[in-house]
Amino acid sequence: MANQGAKKRKDENARHMAKLRLIMICCNILYVIVRVIISHSSHTWKHWIGLVVTSLGYAIPYKLLDQMAKPSVSDDGELLDGGFDMSTGGMCGYLHDVLYITCFVQLGSIISGKFWYAYLVIPAFGAYKASGLIKGLLSHGSEGGVEDEKTRKKREKMEKKASRGQVVKTRSR
Repeated sequence: MANQGAKKRKDENARHMAKLRLIMICCNILYVIVRVIISHSSHTWKHWIGLVVTSLGYAIPYKLLDQMAKPSVSDDGELLDGGFDMSTGGMCGYLHDVLYITCFVQLGSIISGKFWYAYLVIPAFGAYKASGLIKGLLSHGSEGGVEDEKTRKKREKMEKKASRGQVVKTRSR
């Protein structure tokens, strides 16, 4: 049974993508039924724009996740890799977060337009991550900062200890 892990991951990814697709379809259908059909008197052009924005908020991350989940197949049809593990963090986790935030915003906007402000979480988190990256890059070059007396003495002591080498004490019988 070669590539059993790859087959298992391929099946898991297919089930996971089907679940995401079902969530997106249900949220869109619920939004259209409640906002467009039931509350049609309060439905304006802004709600159509909101539907387009949330549809894009679903489509772009879903497409990227779908590409990550695709298995690799050789020329003769043999399964090489089952695709990316969708339960990991990093970019895959961020894309899932965007999908879930979009669900929250779309369903919440049925109740109130104020839920659209929750979409600001995505660029705010991106700015937070980017600022950490930028700080890390900028502070890397400026290591010659001012050192207080206590820190200097501790550093010198550690350097002296390291230059002596480790002395191993053993008990003799």
